[in-house]
Amino acid sequence: MSQKTSVLFVCLGNICRSPMAEGVFRHLISEEGLEDRIEVDSAGTGSWHVGESPDPRSIRTAQSHGVTLSGSARHVRPEDFRRFDYLVAMDRENLENLEEFRDGVKGETALYLLREFDPEGGPGAEVPDPYYGGPGGFEDVYRMVERSCRGLLDHILSQEGRGEA
Repeated sequence: MSQKTSVLFVCLGNICRSPMAEGVFRHLISEEGLEDRIEVDSAGTGSWHVGESPDPRSIRTAQSHGVTLSGSARHVRPEDFRRFDYLVAMDRENLENLEEFRDGVKGETALYLLREFDPEGGPGAEVPDPYYGGPGGFEDVYRMVERSCRGLLDHILSQEGRGEA
């Protein structure tokens, strides 16, 4: 492939689910030695947490699986619809928000729900927001995100195999 494939994970505030997906995907990319072929970031459709670190519960959950979360929350930007190959939402509400943003900037980036790539997901399956729940919710979300990110990586690699060399 002549350029990197780029993925942006999106949730509401960019402090729980999307940073977890970013961290997990980064970890998987690193394990496969694909850092030079795939880039990843995360953002939120809401702007009230901009500049904040990931939620401590997301950080702890990820760390318990050997995954590091870094960075700070940011809002989805118009240029994201030109920069990223995949915009991956955690739930339908954020997917709808992305569709509205994309229409406003006349972007053509493909939009997906993360659990479309989860072998245990189904049509329309969502990653629930664990923000108002306890630690168990973060663990459940981690498992969904990890399965889905593995599926997404497999999808990207299969697309590269059929794409330009």
